[in-house]
Amino acid sequence: MSWGGPGFVIAIIAISTFGIVINNWIRTRHGYAPTDNRGGQDAGPDADRKIRLLTTDNEKLAGQVGRLEERIAVLERIVTDPAHRTAREIDSLR
Repeated sequence: MSWGGPGFVIAIIAISTFGIVINNWIRTRHGYAPTDNRGGQDAGPDADRKIRLLTTDNEKLAGQVGRLEERIAVLERIVTDPAHRTAREIDSLR
């Protein structure tokens, strides 16, 4: 067989196509979503819903991170302040 001939190119295309078909058949048989030709997941009917849920979750986590950063800043200030100043501020709050 000639490595540069059209038969070799057709054989590679046939092997690739056969591999994709077998891969998708195995994936669907075991309950996974089929993939597209590049190996990524096909966009299913609930893909938009998943994106909305992830976006909402991301916004919630970003808010939590912001609040935690503020709390850490307060704790750092307490730790680095002199002890007599911190004691004075605590007494003034009583």
